[in-house]
Order: sequence, then C-alpha cells, then structure tokens
Amino acid sequence: MSEIYRPTVAVIDLDHLAYNFKLAQKHAPGKTIIPVIKANAYGHGVIDVMRHLYDQGSRICAVSLLEEALEVRKVFDDIDILMMGPAFKNDLTTCSKARIMTTVYDQESLRDVLKAGVPLSIHLKVDTGMRRYGLSQTDEIMKALKSLHEASHVDLSGLYTHLSTADTDESYMQGQIERFKAILELSPVVPRMVHVANSSAIFKVESTFDFTTHARLGISLYGLSLDHPKPDLRPVMSLVSVVGSIRHLNKGDVLGYGATYQATRDETIAVIPIGYADGFIRRNRDSDVEIKGHRYPLVGTICMDACFARVSDGIQKGDPVTLFGGLITTDEVANRLGTIHYEVTTGISSRVPRITKKGLRT
Repeated sequence: MSEIYRPTVAVIDLDHLAYNFKLAQKHAPGKTIIPVIKANAYGHGVIDVMRHLYDQGSRICAVSLLEEALEVRKVFDDIDILMMGPAFKNDLTTCSKARIMTTVYDQESLRDVLKAGVPLSIHLKVDTGMRRYGLSQTDEIMKALKSLHEASHVDLSGLYTHLSTADTDESYMQGQIERFKAILELSPVVPRMVHVANSSAIFKVESTFDFTTHARLGISLYGLSLDHPKPDLRPVMSLVSVVGSIRHLNKGDVLGYGATYQATRDETIAVIPIGYADGFIRRNRDSDVEIKGHRYPLVGTICMDACFARVSDGIQKGDPVTLFGGLITTDEVANRLGTIHYEVTTGISSRVPRITKKGLRT
C-alpha cells in the first residue's frame, strides 16, 4: 500500500536516465563512466537512481559526503564508492570499514591518511586551476604520490582533477588538461583509475584522451547541460501536482498574502498544493504552469504549501499540473530565477516524494 498521499511529486524517468548514461558511454569509448550521485542524485533520489544504474551494469559511483557514501553502501555491497569531498581524520576508520574510496586533497589530509592505522583506498586530487580542493605544486604532488604508493596500508587507486570551465572556456579547460597530463608524465606511479572529465568534457573531449580510464558523469546523467549546443540528452525529472481547488474572483478582488494581486476582471483561480517548502520558491511568482497542454500564469505570492494560477473556465479540481518537465523546461525555470538547473533540481525538498517510472516506451 502506498504511503504517498499528497499529489505533489517529482516524477523520475528511469528510461531517460538509462538513455543518458548510455549516451555518455558512447562518447567515452573504452572508459568506465562514474555516475555522480551526490546531493540525493542531484535531487532525483539516490537509491532509485543507483538501483537502475546497477541494472545497467554500473558498479561504481561518486558522492561528496561520507553520509552519502554510507547511505549507498547500506544498499550496495559490491560497488566502488568514491567520496570526493573532505574526509577528516576521525572519518578514516569509518571509510575503511565501509570500503569507501577517499580523496586526499591537501597536506593535512595526506598526513592523516599516512598516519592512519587502517587500510584505505585513496584517490589523490590534483588542483589544475579550480582552486577548490587538490594539491597544486608539482613537487608536493610527486611526494604525495610516492608516499601513498609506498604506504603499506594504502591502496593508491586513483588520480584525478576537476575542470572548472568545460562548459564556458575551452581554452582554460585545455590548459587544465595539459597541466594534468604533465603531472601524469612525471608521476612515479600511475594509479589504476585516472579521471578528468566532468559531464561537459565527456561530450566534448573525452574520446580524444588516451591517458584516462574513467570519466565522471554528473548533471548530464539527469538530462541537463550548460553547453550550447546541448548534447542530445533527455530530462529525467518532472515536477507535477494537481489543481487542489478552484476559486472565483470578481473584478477588484485581491488574492493571497499581502494582497499583492488584484483581479482586473472576473477570473478563475486554480489553487495548486505546492509552495516554497517544497522548493518551489517565492521567486517563481509571475511564471507559468502547464495544465492540459496549455500554459497558465501564476499570480499572487507563493505560499509555503500552495500557489495560484489564473486559468480558463474549463480547468477543474484534480486536473494535472506540471511545474517543469513538460512545456516548461528546467532550463526555463533556471533562467527565470537567474541560476542554473543544478539548483532547481537539488532544491526540490525532501517532502516531495520521488516517483519512478520506466518501461513506458519502446
């Protein structure tokens, strides 16, 4: 029996997820794709996403936090899990027990790993220009590689960097790639996993690399991209609800908190049970929703649990409403809010159930 009662849900299309994963594989021939499932799989539901990818043959993933890694490990005992965010000294025993591949990203984390009394699988991160995490000086990188390789309790399993401008500045990206290749050529040891590309770089340049073994697929796994033109991806998430109530305004009536909207004529208003507590934030006012294949404008102030659309007389209580994922794309929402679609999907709150669908198309 379903424990989902509210009609506001995020629908996750697993067929589209698999399509995007396979498309990335085609652009990275001979390489292993690492699906990035941090932040609850970018808001899409981490366990359902990883289960479907597991069915597609994936046996590896990347997350950011130890909590995320442990959540995945509880369900999947036989996959590799790379934690790309910081692992602090007190975390290392837990990482060891749970068989989490951990990132060394500065001198302090290097010292902690070398002094740890437990077996650890380690990826060394090189900073080639992102300036977030990673060792940046050639001599310190070489010393770190040598020390990690020689440590009896350490399996130096990976070496990687992150490209900060793959979707915006290809010249800077190429500089980062050349910097990483130079490090690789000087390295006293080459780990079995070497990865550079993020989503954008997979589709642009990964097929030209002869020095990588893996590539990290993040936002494009979910059908989204910041590239222009975009790869032929299929969006995975749709945010939907229903018309919860129909109200009729007379000319001059005001609506909602602050009485910020006043009807200029007799109007029909659909009350939709989704609001800013669901991640449909107040700045979405003055946008549109989709009902029965038509766009209708939102009016008034978005509430914590509801919003209002001015609709035609044919709209009835119970009619399906699409906030994004149909006529209204995630890109449109992001552009309207002055942000990127990463923030749109990860911002959908945990009280919105994620409902998966698959096998509906050939």
